[in-house]
Amino acid sequence: MAMKSQGIGTRRPAPAGVRSVMVWQVLSALLLLVMAGIHLYLVTDGVGGTLGKLFVLNVIGGVVLAVAMVVLKGRMLLLASVAGLLFMAGTLLALILALTVGFFTITEVWSFTLVPETVVVESIGTVVLAVTTYLLYQPLRGSLGRL
Repeated sequence: MAMKSQGIGTRRPAPAGVRSVMVWQVLSALLLLVMAGIHLYLVTDGVGGTLGKLFVLNVIGGVVLAVAMVVLKGRMLLLASVAGLLFMAGTLLALILALTVGFFTITEVWSFTLVPETVVVESIGTVVLAVTTYLLYQPLRGSLGRL
């Protein structure tokens, strides 16, 4: 009787659905890093005061959430995805408010450094993180009801 051996280091490829979710996770992490990078650039370019401090917090939050998106699994990954979505959407909302009616005495103009680019990145990031959160929620939806 011949035995079929599997060599060391051989592994089965991930199912297509899992690969798809992983692609969305990586895209989410990259967009969080781009958002953090924009805010880091603005701080090093001279934005100071309260806004500069908020931008530093944005950099830290973006990096932490980006790492979480590629390191965590299961419910913790879903939690990180929801947090990333809220974080991205919140920074976009704050910028839009600053551009229109003002946000806690902070006003912004379209011609300021990287404002249009930030609106684009954060808009795309919000959509990507929403899709990622949805995809991560689907397989866990039954087990989350038993919490």
